[in-house]
Amino acid sequence: MTVGVKTEEVAEAPLNRETLNQNVLNAEYAVRGKLYQAAVERAATGKNVTYTNVGNPHALGQKPITFMRQVLALVNYPTLIEQPELAAHFPKDAIERAKTYIANTPGGTGAYQDSRGNAYVRQEVADFLTERDGYPAKFEDVYLTDGASQGISLCLFLAIRGRGDGILTPVPQYPLYSASIELRNGTKCSYYLDEECGWGLSIGELERSVKEARSNGVLPRAIVIINPGNPTGQCLTVDNMKEIVRFCVKEKIAILADEVYQTNIYSEGSKFVSFLKVVQDMGEEAKDCQLVSFHTVSKGVVGECGRRGGFFHLHNIPEGVVEQMYKVMSTSLSANVEGMLVVGMMVNPPKVGDESYELYHKETNGTLESLKRRAKMIYDAFSSMRGVSCNPVEGALYCYPNVKIPAEAVEAAEKKGIA
Repeated sequence: MTVGVKTEEVAEAPLNRETLNQNVLNAEYAVRGKLYQAAVERAATGKNVTYTNVGNPHALGQKPITFMRQVLALVNYPTLIEQPELAAHFPKDAIERAKTYIANTPGGTGAYQDSRGNAYVRQEVADFLTERDGYPAKFEDVYLTDGASQGISLCLFLAIRGRGDGILTPVPQYPLYSASIELRNGTKCSYYLDEECGWGLSIGELERSVKEARSNGVLPRAIVIINPGNPTGQCLTVDNMKEIVRFCVKEKIAILADEVYQTNIYSEGSKFVSFLKVVQDMGEEAKDCQLVSFHTVSKGVVGECGRRGGFFHLHNIPEGVVEQMYKVMSTSLSANVEGMLVVGMMVNPPKVGDESYELYHKETNGTLESLKRRAKMIYDAFSSMRGVSCNPVEGALYCYPNVKIPAEAVEAAEKKGIA
């Protein structure tokens, strides 16, 4: 017997809003939401609009790093390598790096690479992690993606089986997480950062969130930690990170460490330390900690958002999970190759003695100092406003003010249905 639907139950059109996946309708992503759309409409009338709804450094005037653009020019047009006058226009180390990438990129930048990423660049990332943290990293644990967002979405996709699975997510947070969790039919388990303590993360608050989730029949599977914070700009201390690791080991919760702003540190006394280093420093007590760490070329002093380059690193993830991860990544065939190469140059920049080093150092230091000045400027501006308070910006690209909205404004918004 054939089972089907009645003719009258079929929608007039194959696709309309009523027949879409309900998870899509439920998801919200304010980064491209109503405020952004209003800005687009304003710009369409010829009015000047500065878009600060998302961290997009080059759109706001941050200059690209010369070395990276030189290497990309050569790998995208390899014929230049053969020109006798090349040395008069490109530094020697840029030429050599381009030759290395050309030799190690099968088919060139226009060809698919391994679904896990170009092997040479993955080794560059592993070497970077080894040098940064002081522990040997293997390229097999490194995966290259179209920005950090793709890797984050992949991990959430693998972890969430349905509404009964929860992801601990900070408030305030980058909307990617709440939207991605909803799209995958999971449950967001909010934990609140403490504004009075510099947007700190207390274990008591994590315990509250986990207890509440379990009382509602939800199993917390992973926790999202954004360090430095987005949009709060705080940097976690090593002691706090150790507390978080102990909590996650005890509660059997995996850590998703969003560390894309690790270069953006401004506050005196603040220092970025990776969760990967902390977990390995802790030794035996953290041996059962499962950790996925994310990084990208879109932030920091690189700011190449349009290249869509990123990576994630797996620590203590079972082989059976890795196999399924590889399978899912294979359905997308390959991340974009330019993004991979920019990742390679981010983690393996010109060194002291290289021809490009002085300019690279000047450009990156100049960008970081500019960001530091602007962070203070924005903090000072917010702090001087009536009804607005703000914590100092320790890192990342954002300042998160507390705005006390007058009761009359709230009432007016409620009347318009936009409160």
